Amino acid sequence: MKTMGLQHLYLVKPSSFPDAHATALSTGAADLLENAIVTETLAEALTGCAFAIGMSARKRNLSHELLNVRAAATQAIEIATTQPVALVFGTEMSGLSNAELDLCQMLAMIPANPEYSSLNLAAAVQIMCYELRMAALEDTTISPNTTAELATIDSVEGFYAHLEATLLHIGYLNPAAPKKLMERLRRIYARVRLEKEEVNLLRGILTLTVTPRKHDKY
Repeated sequence: MKTMGLQHLYLVKPSSFPDAHATALSTGAADLLENAIVTETLAEALTGCAFAIGMSARKRNLSHELLNVRAAATQAIEIATTQPVALVFGTEMSGLSNAELDLCQMLAMIPANPEYSSLNLAAAVQIMCYELRMAALEDTTISPNTTAELATIDSVEGFYAHLEATLLHIGYLNPAAPKKLMERLRRIYARVRLEKEEVNLLRGILTLTVTPRKHDKY
C-alpha cells in the first residue's frame, strides 16, 4: 500500500492485532499498521465512504457491476476526487461473503490465468493498489466530479433498514424470510449508485407510505 501512495488501512475483526510478525515484515511501513483502524464489522469500517469496490476471485451469482481491476481503478479515482472510496478484500482462505459483497457497489476481478488463477491476499492488494496509482498518474486531467454527492454507505444502509421495515409493515415481505427479497432489492439500488438527495427522497416516500399526510378538506 505505502509504495503505491495509499495510507488508510482498516482491519475488520483481525485474529491477531497488533502482531509482532506482521510489523517485522512491514519493512519501513510499520506506521501503516500503527495507524490502522480496527473495527468489529465491515459496515462499521465503511462508515462515511461513498463507494466500495469488493474484490472477488471469481464470478458470483450476483447482479453487481463486475469490472476488471483496471476499469474499476479508473472509476474509483474519478469518485475519490470528491468522496471517500474503499477497496474491500476478504480473508486469505474464503474471500468475501455474499453478505459482505452486498455492502459494495461494484465487484472487481483480477484477470489472472484461468488455468492457474491463485493469488494470495498480499499479491491481490498490491495489484489493485498499483492499478489505482496508474489510474491516478496516467490521467492528470481528471476534474472533480461535478455530479451530485453520492450517499455514504452508512446512509444507504439506513435506507435499506427503513425499506425493509416499511415493506414488512405493508405486508410485502415475508416476515419469516425477509432477507431473500431484500438481497435482490439491495443489488438493484447498488447498481444505481444512490445520491445523497435521492436517499432522502426515498426515505421520505417510505415515511409517508406508513404514515400518510392528512389532506385538508375544501
